Amino acid sequence: MTYSLDFRKQVLKSLNDGMTYAQAVEFYELSPTTIQNWKRRVHSKKKRQTKPHKIMDDILLNDVKEHPDDYQYERARRLNCSTTGIHHALKRMRISQKKVLRTSKSLSSKKSSISE
Repeated sequence: MTYSLDFRKQVLKSLNDGMTYAQAVEFYELSPTTIQNWKRRVHSKKKRQTKPHKIMDDILLNDVKEHPDDYQYERARRLNCSTTGIHHALKRMRISQKKVLRTSKSLSSKKSSISE
């Protein structure tokens, strides 16, 4: 939650009236960095600095169907995003990557020798 504009102006006015940063920090119980940032820009930010990026669910679902055994870093490389983004998108879609228990090559040869 941000501080109100009136409070910010009051803190900056007290600095202009002769109060030191140390006194303002102690009196208003604020961080010195916060006060310095307010001195640069009094108004709070209204918009995000960066655009939020989301992975489209249908594209990710299609990728999971086409490549079910791929690692998340491989999906991230293909979809041009981060592995953390893939992780969160898969979690949001309630898709968990579980190993499929298939017989390995060594087990299949043992089975064939037993069945003969």
